[in-house]
Amino acid sequence: MGNAPKVRTIRLSTTPTPEALAELRLGDVVYLDGLIYTAREGVYMRALEDKANIPMELPTESAANFHCSPAARINDDGSYELGAVTATASFRFSKWIGEWMAKSGAKLIIGKGGMSAQDYKDHFVPNGAIYLTTVGYGTGALLGRGVKRVKTVHWNKELGLAQAMWVLEVDNMGPFIVESDLQGNSLFERENAKVSENLAKVYEGTKPAVLKRFGETDDKSDEMIG
Repeated sequence: MGNAPKVRTIRLSTTPTPEALAELRLGDVVYLDGLIYTAREGVYMRALEDKANIPMELPTESAANFHCSPAARINDDGSYELGAVTATASFRFSKWIGEWMAKSGAKLIIGKGGMSAQDYKDHFVPNGAIYLTTVGYGTGALLGRGVKRVKTVHWNKELGLAQAMWVLEVDNMGPFIVESDLQGNSLFERENAKVSENLAKVYEGTKPAVLKRFGETDDKSDEMIG
């Protein structure tokens, strides 16, 4: 334990310089300042498949795309109320992510659970982008404290509140963890490999699974996310 590396905590702009991105290391804890926008499948389909004009100057205004549906509402007077900002699983957006980064100039993709190693190599590395993951479950309210205000909401009428493009002004928003770096390395992939080395020993002497549900499989590697 005494030789464990010290965790680095970093404040990062949502329009980061290449030098700032290059300084990030897997496992760094990051807090964000600036503007972030939410974009998931609804925004991706509207901008990429329907060829709608993106209603922001990207990446000048923001290079930070949050895979998120805020717990928020728009009041009758046009004001906003926002509480939690819980991330959604990013792997579901793999089919759009490369084209989106090329079109939007996004350098920070924020979400839950990471993306595949192939996504990092094929899309993140060529676009000079990294992935930031949320820290476990139940952090939506904590992240919400970092939102200073809702600047605007785009495409609410077309997509609805959950899929709309929310533009959030944030200050010290986090914590997030650096899951991928500019070389396409993955924190989850690295740590999963360490666990997998000794996984067979953990199951030595156990009886074969009966129901074959998650957690009850004879193929122990099924419990590891690749």
